[in-house]
Amino acid sequence: MAKASTSHMVRQTSKSQALGLQVPTAPLKPICFVILGIILVVGLWPFHAPRNEVSWLSNGNGLLFGNYGSIVSAGAFKANRSQADSSCSLEIWLEPSRGDSWGTILAFYWPENRVVPFALLQSLGDLLIQSTSLDQLHHLRRTKIYVDDVLSHQKPVFITISSGASGTAVYADGILVKKSSNFRLSNQDLTGQLVVGNAPATTDTWSGQLKGLAVYDRELTAVEVSQNYASRMKRKQIDLAESEGAAALYTFNEGNGNVVHDQVDSATDLLIPERFFVLRERFLEPFWEEFHGGWHYWRNIGINIAGFIPLGFFFYSYFLLLRRVEHPTEVTIALGFAVSLTIEVLQAFLPTRDSGTTDLITNTLGTAVGVMLYQHKAVQVVLARVVLYTKKSNVAVTAGSSEVHATPRHGVHESNEMYTL
Repeated sequence: MAKASTSHMVRQTSKSQALGLQVPTAPLKPICFVILGIILVVGLWPFHAPRNEVSWLSNGNGLLFGNYGSIVSAGAFKANRSQADSSCSLEIWLEPSRGDSWGTILAFYWPENRVVPFALLQSLGDLLIQSTSLDQLHHLRRTKIYVDDVLSHQKPVFITISSGASGTAVYADGILVKKSSNFRLSNQDLTGQLVVGNAPATTDTWSGQLKGLAVYDRELTAVEVSQNYASRMKRKQIDLAESEGAAALYTFNEGNGNVVHDQVDSATDLLIPERFFVLRERFLEPFWEEFHGGWHYWRNIGINIAGFIPLGFFFYSYFLLLRRVEHPTEVTIALGFAVSLTIEVLQAFLPTRDSGTTDLITNTLGTAVGVMLYQHKAVQVVLARVVLYTKKSNVAVTAGSSEVHATPRHGVHESNEMYTL
């Protein structure tokens, strides 16, 4: 047993000598704990569900959505079975807080399949309309269209989406701005539970003002769209009397309380919870489902890798000098994985954070990069010089301290002799 322990000590000493450093473990330990603490705080902040930042407008009908605000329908929307075709339309009157932001304005959600059949999003100054369906093999099929620059001016805009057999038409303030024959919506897409201000299964908040919302079980014509817009602007709200065929209608004229009433069916009233929420928070969402390829996605990838490099760097240097750690590289990377897994599991219970496997992979990769960075020859040269300079400084300070301490005794002795004489 003693022989094995001695052999292990020799191997660890050889590793340290091969890297050219003899660093005491005492200063490394607190550094490692500080790095670990910072990572946990950043990964889990704010540790709770914040207040729901949804409030009534003081200067008119509507709701104001802050950085963390969302509302949800009390019940699920259902398709009109007696309808001859599957056409549908949606009207929404809104004003984004910023013309260069992004987020989910509203989305319908099927909880039984975890599918978002329809979502309306802001993508910088563009409007993104997205439809998701299930094929016969239960594979997700997602289609989308962009409507350029309709949200870039940071002013109220009345959006109408009308879809039928010939495709989908999008209007802004009564004027046609986009038409696609390849993109079609059905009344089945506008069913399920409605979430406004956030995505149903992840944190993707939208901030701005919402002044009106209507859902139709039919396709609105260009003439109806123009007439509806003119009437809305004149009356400053959407009226049920002028919304023929509406399946749901929200005028946002309550002014207070925690309920936005559906003028058609109270079963789909919109509720304003006290605390911010995610309707169906995903637990360790698979990385292939998290991938979307946008700039925001790749920025987060870089942040997650860079954030764990210090953990890999300093914990590896610490484990390298511990006699009882035989494989410091493997232990350090395993630690990075364990810390990331802990954070991702806990994030599933925090509505402001997302629990996914992409972060798990990138955090572990960042830990490995930190280990490789410590092992790099150029870094070793720099660290060796730092250690050498530190040792020389300590020696100089110690020598100076000894001289200063000895000089007073000698001076006092001479002074006493002179006084005696």
